[in-house]
Amino acid sequence: MSIRFLPVAALMAACSTFVFAQTPASPAVPSATPSATPSATSSITLAPMPPTAKKIPKTFENFGDKRVDDYFWLREKSNPEVVDYLKAENTYTQTVLGPMKDFQEQLYKDMLSRIKETDENVPYKKGDYFYYSRTETGKQYSIYARKKGSLDANEEITLDLNELAQGKPFFAIGSMDISPDGKWAAYSTDVTGFRQYTLNFKNLETGKTLDDKIERVTSVAWANDNKTVFYVTEDATTKRSDRFFRHRLGDKKDDMLFEEKDELYGIGVEATRSKGYIILTSASSETTEQRLLDANKPDGQFALYMKRKGNIKYSIDHHGKDFYIVTDDKGRNSRLVKAPAGKADQSKWVEIIPHRKDVKLDGVDMFNQFFVALEKSGGLPKLRVFDIQTSKPHDITFPEAAYEASAGQNAEFDAVIYRFNYTSLVTPNSVFDYDIAKRTRVLKKQLEVLGGYKPEDYQAERIMVKAGDGAMVPVSLVYKKSLKRAGPQPLLLYGYGSYGISMPLGFRSSRLALIDRGMIYAIAHIRGGGEMGKAWHDDGKMMKKKNTFTDFVNVAEYLVANKYTEPQQLAIQGGSAGGLLMGAVTNLRPDLFRAVVSQVPFVDVMNTMLDATLPLTVGEYLEWGNPNEKAAYQYMRSYSPYDNLVRGAYPAMLVETSLNDSQVMYWEPAKYVAKLRTLKTDSNLLVLKTNMDAGHGGASGRYDYLKEIAITYSFVLSQMGIQK
Repeated sequence: MSIRFLPVAALMAACSTFVFAQTPASPAVPSATPSATPSATSSITLAPMPPTAKKIPKTFENFGDKRVDDYFWLREKSNPEVVDYLKAENTYTQTVLGPMKDFQEQLYKDMLSRIKETDENVPYKKGDYFYYSRTETGKQYSIYARKKGSLDANEEITLDLNELAQGKPFFAIGSMDISPDGKWAAYSTDVTGFRQYTLNFKNLETGKTLDDKIERVTSVAWANDNKTVFYVTEDATTKRSDRFFRHRLGDKKDDMLFEEKDELYGIGVEATRSKGYIILTSASSETTEQRLLDANKPDGQFALYMKRKGNIKYSIDHHGKDFYIVTDDKGRNSRLVKAPAGKADQSKWVEIIPHRKDVKLDGVDMFNQFFVALEKSGGLPKLRVFDIQTSKPHDITFPEAAYEASAGQNAEFDAVIYRFNYTSLVTPNSVFDYDIAKRTRVLKKQLEVLGGYKPEDYQAERIMVKAGDGAMVPVSLVYKKSLKRAGPQPLLLYGYGSYGISMPLGFRSSRLALIDRGMIYAIAHIRGGGEMGKAWHDDGKMMKKKNTFTDFVNVAEYLVANKYTEPQQLAIQGGSAGGLLMGAVTNLRPDLFRAVVSQVPFVDVMNTMLDATLPLTVGEYLEWGNPNEKAAYQYMRSYSPYDNLVRGAYPAMLVETSLNDSQVMYWEPAKYVAKLRTLKTDSNLLVLKTNMDAGHGGASGRYDYLKEIAITYSFVLSQMGIQK
């Protein structure tokens, strides 16, 4: 499953096809407009009524278990009543949050004031050009540009996303790949938010875009002849990347070279940095298989390197006469081997980095004279540089106890400088160039945070919390040093915990809008994520998924017990699979949280995972389990947030979604809110906000995105009693 004010009369009109609830839900703040005036002299203001979706019961039965879904009909996206309902919820949200409009505007201006609106990132060299992107004040999107030979040369604009986005409520770029000779740009765009990309080809010398347009493209790679492009397309229904083609510029018909028919697998294509090979990868979440083609022979046939074998992953990179292969054949945290380039012969594999139980090898960055191992140890990333000739390593060291470090833009195979990115909860994003021979680094740029930001005014902490079964869960926190820690404080706890994805400890200037108003921000690195190695992921998926939820609850309980916060000052947030987390922990401990922000939440687990026609479902069996098997069905049924809602009191809740979400369909949060409205016995706020023009990531423009964050933060802060 890989974010986001009107009179009551308008609310009523928008909701005319629905029955309104008989008991008004009290908003966290007074309504902007009275919904009724009992008498001319009365001072009573009633809260607006939330919309109530009609019930059309639909019964499902699996393994003797009956489930009645009253809101299954909300899947009918083309049904005008569905859109009317979502608009009615939006109107209700605007109405009850209306009194916070000025606060939202203040938050937006605060966040905007931290950003250098006209800015440029650090150029990187590829071939004869230096490439970079930049932004301009008042423009929503980036401008991609380059300079030939020198940074003093004249600028050439390769793509101005603002021009491409004109007249479109949503715009996103998928991939952008420049041909080896620098003449052509292959780029893909999405104009709905559904992550459905159209591939285009632009001649960077003439500025003209070819008529060649290819739909539903998910990855692309150039051959060395500068006119042959290999690309992958997705299935129209399931969005699984399954077909592989060869395209020659100007051709009307393309050759399909491969089709992945196993529904557990998706495919992707890339070129090695060495320019030696084009690599096609078939991958499930547990197994890979790769096919290779000499990049100088684009008309050739891709050769299978090593057949897929259950629960074995491998990934090839190329250097001269050798392949370097990262594989988990000897352990879940992977090792690195070297082998002669060509057909697989495991008897000739030479181990370079062994498997280690306490260190996860995520991959390698390969260059002519060195390679960099991208590792994770103790929940933190490590960058280890290896000399190609001697295989001797040294570490790139970092100054803080908790941080995020990752590979930067490194396009040149013959580079002697390695670019990496560094950040922490208090250190803005920084780009460094590391001299491999001298072992020295140069800061090329640190994100400029306007408004007098001083890292020394803020405190980052890293603590370990014991889970119920003894596992030690890392928790990262950041707050202002001036915060009085004599007693509990308002705290926002974020969590995800799925797919082996590690929550980065990166800096966000927008987060200062919370922290500078006295909140502690915390991240729970719970099981299901990848912070502590592959075993950390394994212990939070499939039939161990509940560890993810109990870890989060244990972290929250620890923060309360140790007086970081208290239930009435504790807000929680998560999105997508993190939205599943929000639903599950709220069902487990509704008394533990004051407020919940659930973004594009995967909450209708049973209906989604039992429907193989939906995007992503079948491939997800290896993360959640296959509910067509009884044991998996019963386990998933026991935690599915939508199916386990019961009558009772719930925290205040803001649920955010997008109509064109391709990862978690809009109807999951819509159904969840509709059902919860009929069960909650409290007067806490429950609102559903749907972006009608976006997808899984919310608004695409940088200003629009900040406005969405301002709404989210105004909800969280107001629930903490902070409204300025």
